[in-house]
Amino acid sequence: MQELISTLTIWALPVLFAITLHEAAHGYAARHFGDSTAERAGRISLNPLRHIDPMGTVVVPALIVAVSTLSGGSPMLFGWAKPVPVDFGRLRHPKADMLWVAAAGPFANLVMALCWAMLFRFAIMSPENVYALPLAKMADAGMQINAVLMLLNLLPIPPLDGGRIAVSLLPAGPAYTFSRLEPYGFPILLVLLFTGILGDILGPLVAIFRFALATVIGL
Repeated sequence: MQELISTLTIWALPVLFAITLHEAAHGYAARHFGDSTAERAGRISLNPLRHIDPMGTVVVPALIVAVSTLSGGSPMLFGWAKPVPVDFGRLRHPKADMLWVAAAGPFANLVMALCWAMLFRFAIMSPENVYALPLAKMADAGMQINAVLMLLNLLPIPPLDGGRIAVSLLPAGPAYTFSRLEPYGFPILLVLLFTGILGDILGPLVAIFRFALATVIGL
C-alpha cells in the first residue's frame, strides 16, 4: 500500500499538468486564430480546476497506475480532460487554421516532455539527497505521460488531434468523408485499446521518443 501511495504521489503532478495544459493550449491557439469560444467559456486558463474531468483526469489514470503498480508492470498511462470548446467555423481560415489549433495540444506535451527531461537530468546530476530520487522519478513520469499523450493524440483518428490535422491537410472531398468518422473515433480507440493493438502501436513510438529525449539532454 505504501508503494502504491508513493507511486500515485509521483504521477499526480505530471498527469495533471500533461492533460490540462494540453487542453489549455487548444484554447490559446483557437483564440489566436480568431475563435473566442473557449475564452468566453473561461477555458483559456492555466488553472487545472477549469479543465479537470473527474473520470479522465483523476479516476482512469489513478486506476491504471494502481493496477500497474500492484501487478508489477509498467503503466501505459493516459487520460483526458474536459475538451476545450472550439468552433472551427469561427476561425479566420477554418480548414487551414484547424491544423494549428489541433497541433497545439500535442505541441504542449512535447514542450512539457522536454522540460521534464531537463529536470530529470538535473535530478540525477545533483548530489545524492532525500529529494533527488523522488524528483527523478517524477520527471521520468512526466516524460512518459507527455510522450503517450502526444503520440496518442497524433494518431489519425477523428476526433483525436491527429484526425483533425488529417482533415485539415486532405483535399475538401476526402476531408469531408474522413471527418464523418468522428462519431466512431472513441469506439475505435477502445477496440484498439482492449485488443492490445493500441499498445503495440504506441509502445515502440514512445520508446523511440524517449530515446530521442535522452539524446537531446545528453544521457
